[in-house]
Amino acid sequence: MTGEFVAGGPETGEAAHDVDEHSAAEEFSPDNTFDSRHAELARGYGGAEDPADPADVLAMPMVLHIPKIDPPLRFELLEAAAAATVTLCLDPRVGTGASWHEAFDEWTSARIRKVARRARGAQWAAAQHVPGVTVDVGGASARALVPGRVGDLDPRIKRLQIGGTDVPSEVEPSPAAGPVLWVDASLSMTVGKAAAQVGHASMLLAGAMSVDRCRQWAVAGYRCSVRSADPHQWARALDEVRAGRGVAVRDAGFTEVAPGSTTVIAVP
Repeated sequence: MTGEFVAGGPETGEAAHDVDEHSAAEEFSPDNTFDSRHAELARGYGGAEDPADPADVLAMPMVLHIPKIDPPLRFELLEAAAAATVTLCLDPRVGTGASWHEAFDEWTSARIRKVARRARGAQWAAAQHVPGVTVDVGGASARALVPGRVGDLDPRIKRLQIGGTDVPSEVEPSPAAGPVLWVDASLSMTVGKAAAQVGHASMLLAGAMSVDRCRQWAVAGYRCSVRSADPHQWARALDEVRAGRGVAVRDAGFTEVAPGSTTVIAVP
């Protein structure tokens, strides 16, 4: 398994939920299968330059539930963000002929971008009514929304803060069974930046898997472990990439990190 990514329904298991009242009634084309949606991810993503008008930039909004009192554990919040992203990318509604297909296809044909925002209380409740997928992990929740033009961002999401998304660090347990997403701790990314990066990694990992293995991951709700890598762990993760057993995310460097920085390495 190899790859390098330059960042800029029932088949997906029980980890995801949403309140889109139209989703249950939507009918899907016979051509819209898990295999066909996986094939779209496996095909790779476009690297087109950004449009001249910033309002025309395409991005996937992400919403992180970070209440003021008793905030979630950082690693659980990142695990929820990673799982929510790949869940949306393989949701039946992004498939051929479905309601999210056109928006999703335009996004994957352009430079892949995600923007994470913080929500709490009524803001978080309102975000559940914007088309997307929410995943809960432990005491953390994250919602990946259907990509679209930055200029068309839903007002309920636009009012949310991009900054202030950090949460306190904590002692991380050993990775559980399943894929591990190693985050380069030396980059000191905020949780919002890291959420976008692990979302990139989960997309890339799913596309690099065989369809059968990805389907098994889907049944498990796309559960994964997100852990901070010290220099020794990071060196081992880089060895996995070089050996073809891992995938790496390189960031375009628009925010927080230098262009070309390797931010996350996913090892199945």
